[in-house]
Amino acid sequence: MSRIGNKVVVLPQGVEVKQNGNEITVKGPKGELTRTFSEDIKMNIEGNEVTFTRPNDSKEMKTIHGTTRAIFHNMVVGVSEGFQKALELIGVGYRAQLQGSKLVLNVGYSHPVEITAPAGITFEVPSNTQVVVKGISKEAVGEIAANIRGVRPPEPYKGKGIRYVGEYVRRKEGKTGK
Repeated sequence: MSRIGNKVVVLPQGVEVKQNGNEITVKGPKGELTRTFSEDIKMNIEGNEVTFTRPNDSKEMKTIHGTTRAIFHNMVVGVSEGFQKALELIGVGYRAQLQGSKLVLNVGYSHPVEITAPAGITFEVPSNTQVVVKGISKEAVGEIAANIRGVRPPEPYKGKGIRYVGEYVRRKEGKTGK
């Protein structure tokens, strides 16, 4: 029994859903997202509530059922509220700045690293050691944030690098530690 798949998705005010076969479009105040789902999972729209049903209880159907519901819920939240990931730069001389829609990172390399924002993603730099990635697609926001973190991942000895806000980096003792 899929507990996630059986949950009802409540549509907030201002969000509308269109279904064209197995292609679902969600439109809201922040934008519009379209995704193609499995044709085996049936979507039922009743007023402002959306439910998903599966044809049988095979293992594949159970996994697709829960995944479909979770992705659809993320689409609804994305077009109504949006998603964001915050990163922080820790290290002497590490800084970030915004040049148009490009994010320029100085993180200890001999050259600055430039990251361009794809469509639907915006960068904010509240301070020169913080970066906020915003967008309506949870998948795209997470991927861009992971790419930024991958430029200089946090290292375990001094803790320098780019990390998510609130991320715990397990520290190691150096050569002198016994």
